[in-house]
Amino acid sequence: MKQIETRLDVPLEAGSNVQRSSISGKPQGSQKQAPVVQPSDPSSKRMKNSSPSHLCQKILALAIATTASATLGLMAAMLLPLPMGLVAKDKNLRPLDLWQVGIGYRVGRPVNVLVMGIDRVPDAKEGTDKVFSGRSDTMLLLRIDPGSDAVSLMSIPRDTQVDLPGIGISKINDANVQGGATLAARTVSSTLNGVSIDRYVRVSTDAFKELVDRLGGVEVYVPKPMVYEDKTQKLKINLAKGLQTLNGEQAEQFARFRQDDLGDIGRVQRQQTLLKVLRKRLTSPGIIPRIPALVQTMQKYIDTNLSVEEMLALVGAGRKLSEGKFKMVMLPGRFSAPSEFAASYWIMDSAGRDRVMKQYFGVDPVDFTSETSRPVASLRIAIQNASRNPDGAHQMRQHLAKLGFQDVYITSDWPNPQSQTQVIAQRGDFQAAEDLQTMLGAGNVEADSTGDLESDITIRVGDDWVEGKQ
Repeated sequence: MKQIETRLDVPLEAGSNVQRSSISGKPQGSQKQAPVVQPSDPSSKRMKNSSPSHLCQKILALAIATTASATLGLMAAMLLPLPMGLVAKDKNLRPLDLWQVGIGYRVGRPVNVLVMGIDRVPDAKEGTDKVFSGRSDTMLLLRIDPGSDAVSLMSIPRDTQVDLPGIGISKINDANVQGGATLAARTVSSTLNGVSIDRYVRVSTDAFKELVDRLGGVEVYVPKPMVYEDKTQKLKINLAKGLQTLNGEQAEQFARFRQDDLGDIGRVQRQQTLLKVLRKRLTSPGIIPRIPALVQTMQKYIDTNLSVEEMLALVGAGRKLSEGKFKMVMLPGRFSAPSEFAASYWIMDSAGRDRVMKQYFGVDPVDFTSETSRPVASLRIAIQNASRNPDGAHQMRQHLAKLGFQDVYITSDWPNPQSQTQVIAQRGDFQAAEDLQTMLGAGNVEADSTGDLESDITIRVGDDWVEGKQ
């Protein structure tokens, strides 16, 4: 099998007989790696960069960027024509049939994709590269692992303090401004223990609003009133508390609100909430008729170096993705103190980073003495009551005390009642969360960062646990 060149400045041509490298510029060692994409059928032909395939590339890139999974690949495969050069054995084979029988490419090894949502650039004309030259308002590192049929996603707060190669100390959201996707990828790689960045996707400001509107809105619980205005970014936020269906503009308001005690970290949590909701919405059967219009309108919002073959491979990966195989985490850290720096930063927790990179991305820590998982009894545990019993959190704390847990505290109630208890791996220690769930004998482990910021694990007490104790 020939290797695929993957440097940012080199076209992604499948016939290139070179050793694989990442767009981060980090050498991959002397041993050759498998290519990102491998034909499932030896008779499969390379696809040319025709208009239909380019369209497929764009819409799938949008799906990755806005839902952090390949699930929209299903819809694209069902509705888009076959790219030129990809010849079906049966001339009557439809795109839906192509999806059902399997596409001629598969992901050949774990792949890391850097996804950036770019701030509005005031003087940029629509359709120009300048649209993608702003600061990254959202930064996600996505890993697709064909071995375990799993997808892992790390949210990197925009205020994370980093050393920009050749520039110096800054916030990570400045990397794209200073050096585009290349510098952003190199910065992420150097910050996260040398993880390889294989591909990138950049999405301009209005993509998210357009997507939500085309999907007919998304149902979200807004935990408190959100009111704010930023004239520079043309952003006006005015959301009431409660469960509601948000249109595109309102969903963007929900995702970008940061005028609370958690600032940018609260935004990260709300973005993860939206990712879950969007993923469910995109896999709803009723959404399929709306995809053609979505395809036609979304091309202008995307910049990526994913090739057509790779897009089709991600379609196949999306077929196998189950709910339990989609894990989200936030880069562990803390807010900087007002006296530490002139600017406000998110200061990365190195030990937490090492644990997350090992558990979610398969990257060994630079310091091999670093623990990748802690004894569950030593963890700091927050309890949120989400049950209909007002004493649910106190009952859980008493139960944990009997089990020997000491660093346990109760935080504010979760405003939206839950039937099932959630054990949230707030800082990414999924193994410890599973161990705790086993000890509780109830609930579901959630791999995201929507719990209490100060905790290692947050237990969101649902009706199932309370009723089981009665």
